[in-house]
Amino acid sequence: MKKPVIRRCVATNEQFEKKALIRVVKTKEGVISIDLSGKMNGRGAYIAKTKEALKIAMSKQSLAKALEATIPSEIYEQLARIIDESSPR
Repeated sequence: MKKPVIRRCVATNEQFEKKALIRVVKTKEGVISIDLSGKMNGRGAYIAKTKEALKIAMSKQSLAKALEATIPSEIYEQLARIIDESSPR
């Protein structure tokens, strides 16, 4: 049996299984995008699928610090949509 892959949320600093997180990637060209497959090339940062983690990431700029780049507001909007879709009703 394989060991689960553990990653740390840049906002809450908690550890989760990779499947429970959303990966945001900065490519070599400097393009910021959301990587739902978890396999894109580039520097990745993980954020938990919670509204609280998104609020913390936005206020502390933790995604921007982790990726060493400015995060466009569209990325935060996409993250909010993904979190809303994945949260149980």
